[in-house]
Amino acid sequence: MRLSVLDLIPVRTDQTTGDALAATVQLAQAADRLGFTRYWVAEHHNMPSVGATSPPVVLAYLAPQTSQLRLGSGGVMLPNHAPLAVAEQFALLEAAAPGRIDLGIGRAPGSDPVTSYALRGGQDGRDIENFPEYLDDVAALMSARGVRVPLRSGDYTLKATPAAATEPRLWLLGSSMYSAHLAAAKGLPYVFAHHFSGKGTEEALEVYRARFTPSAFAAEPRTFLTVNAAVAETQQEATALMLPNLQMMARLRTGQPLGPVPLVEDAAVAALTGQQQAIVDSGLRRAVLGTPAEAAEQIRALAEHFGVDEVMVNPVASARRGTDPAAAPARVATLELLAKELF
Repeated sequence: MRLSVLDLIPVRTDQTTGDALAATVQLAQAADRLGFTRYWVAEHHNMPSVGATSPPVVLAYLAPQTSQLRLGSGGVMLPNHAPLAVAEQFALLEAAAPGRIDLGIGRAPGSDPVTSYALRGGQDGRDIENFPEYLDDVAALMSARGVRVPLRSGDYTLKATPAAATEPRLWLLGSSMYSAHLAAAKGLPYVFAHHFSGKGTEEALEVYRARFTPSAFAAEPRTFLTVNAAVAETQQEATALMLPNLQMMARLRTGQPLGPVPLVEDAAVAALTGQQQAIVDSGLRRAVLGTPAEAAEQIRALAEHFGVDEVMVNPVASARRGTDPAAAPARVATLELLAKELF
């Protein structure tokens, strides 16, 4: 069983962004020390509770402070970026950390419509419509073949420079049947965002495996899934640590303004609507949650049910009052307790 980490760089109410980044370094170093396979950073925008706005910047920050982990984006939301810029950034990362870089690419905006409009320079939805073509462009730009640009004076081949000796490993991310079909058609490794809702995971993975076309990226279907996790010595403590994150997501999904992630004591007395409580309850049911033995068994069951040999955990545990703002001990403990049971 391989375990990996997804990090949104949560920002708690007692933290500055600098504190949250310091805690992320500690988390990545713990994952490195414990033998986790990957450490991926998400891309979200205009969310006070999330510090992960630029995966390549964070990965460049983490690379010299870790040694074994594969570092990657989980993922770069390609409609927000020019394909050449993405290719150059990740080719440069691969040159700095050879053989350690994953480029996970997604189609979602990672933000609200106004912020997405600003990120894309006022362009309309054509970037989403052209996503498959842009995906091909990123892969080609990072490779020796490049992208052919027809000019009046003759064809021009464009490549990401400076070129790395090796290429980042490309993954397609998604939470829908669209992404499953696209990953299969292009022969790409595929990651399903099971931590979003848990809906459609089985069907998407079945379609991906059944329709997979071998390619230069992968000779056979290659996939894993993501899941939220909080592990502590007792079920009660694990639940208390996870509630702040789930309450934040409930507010987001019901159109409420977001702030930083609450501390455990504040979440314990928070007032929720019936709809918000239902979202929280659903999140608790589908998460990896509980004591080390319980959480390990849940991960084994997920892996067996969905036929994967790798699970990527999003350690969403918050903290109690008095915790060092530049640390996230409950998140580190989640990794340590899982590693002790599963490695």
